[in-house]
Amino acid sequence: MRVLLVEDDDDLREVIAAGLRDGGFAVDCAADWPEADVALHLTAYDCVVLDRMVPSGDTLAPLEGRRRAGWSVPVLCLTALDSLDERVRGLESGADDYLAKPFAMRELVLRVRGLSRRAPDRLPAFLTCADVVMDVSRHEVRRGGVLLSLSPKEYAVLQQLLVHRDAVVTRTGLLEHCWDEMADPVSNVVDAVVAGLRRKLGSPGLVHTVRGRGFLLSAEPGHC
Repeated sequence: MRVLLVEDDDDLREVIAAGLRDGGFAVDCAADWPEADVALHLTAYDCVVLDRMVPSGDTLAPLEGRRRAGWSVPVLCLTALDSLDERVRGLESGADDYLAKPFAMRELVLRVRGLSRRAPDRLPAFLTCADVVMDVSRHEVRRGGVLLSLSPKEYAVLQQLLVHRDAVVTRTGLLEHCWDEMADPVSNVVDAVVAGLRRKLGSPGLVHTVRGRGFLLSAEPGHC
């Protein structure tokens, strides 16, 4: 899942981005609304974490404008403006959730994960292929009933392959959805994560390489 973080404090932005990445999200960052607006036009996000007060002003006004235009991406306001009136104003302006600073990173990760499941193309509660079951709400994967220990990137890649089960997912598609703007598009990072995922999933193999195209998750034999 890919998240846009809008936060003007450099140090806090780095801390939040690191915490969300540790939670399994691909995170793009913006320090002000105009920068965020460009990112929103270029990239499809599952959730936006939005600081209220940035150099260009209160972000509730542009958020309200986007909501009136039909924009439906879930938004969490993360701000020091924590009075009841400010929280109500944020929710009335189009925020889906509101978390006051200071906050616990674990709570932020859980809230963003919950909001991401509300996205227009939200995921079902469980994704399956053969005896592999992904519990989306618990962020857990089991094969044959055995809990697997996946890295955040392995989980994200498997989720995309499960969503597109029996269809080819390109390396570019995995990069765009599972990595953020810091990823090197010419590196072998996707292949390395897929290799690790294959090892952890074990036999029989479910992740197939489709030469020259990408990867396919299927319980059917004969893919190459």
